[in-house]
Amino acid sequence: MVSSLFRWSATSLVLSLCAACAPSGRVVLLPQPDRPSAVTVTTPAGSVTLDSPYAAADLGAKGDIRPVRLSDAEVRSRYPALVGLQPPPPQKFTLEFQPGTSTLTPASQAELDTVIAAARARSGGEIVVVGHTDRQGAADANDALSLRRANAIRDILTAKGFKPELIDPVGRGEREPVVPTDDDVPEPRNRRAEIFVR
Repeated sequence: MVSSLFRWSATSLVLSLCAACAPSGRVVLLPQPDRPSAVTVTTPAGSVTLDSPYAAADLGAKGDIRPVRLSDAEVRSRYPALVGLQPPPPQKFTLEFQPGTSTLTPASQAELDTVIAAARARSGGEIVVVGHTDRQGAADANDALSLRRANAIRDILTAKGFKPELIDPVGRGEREPVVPTDDDVPEPRNRRAEIFVR
């Protein structure tokens, strides 16, 4: 039985060998470019946690588990077809907003076509939109504004035909500035939405 410790994604592949081969099975944890992952492999004979890229578990015919370590080259050589199924790494886009609003700047409005084209190239993929603000105004107001910005991008994407259930809008307020500033200092680069197309 394989159970997730963290969010399971398409880039954490289970690579299985045929039953006639020795070992009778193998589970390999592949790296994820944008987040760590781990998986616990459990049989009636025991369990092992794989929590680093290319950590593997060989499964014996009687349910015994032997941890092994593989290299990137070894995995690519042994399992080229399965490695080829990995999705490409996520693409990140940054769009900026007019002060105090969820209206894109003219330059960012012009970049929307690039974002939309990238998202369409990965049909069925997930889009995460993270809204941010600068440090002008109260923190709770900035939290609300950052979420409005993320939702504004989601609305644009759904109007272009993207499924709303595949778009995750998140507001981070003023917590993650690109350019750290003091309170009440306007900074255009912090008034942004980061769009991750997976």
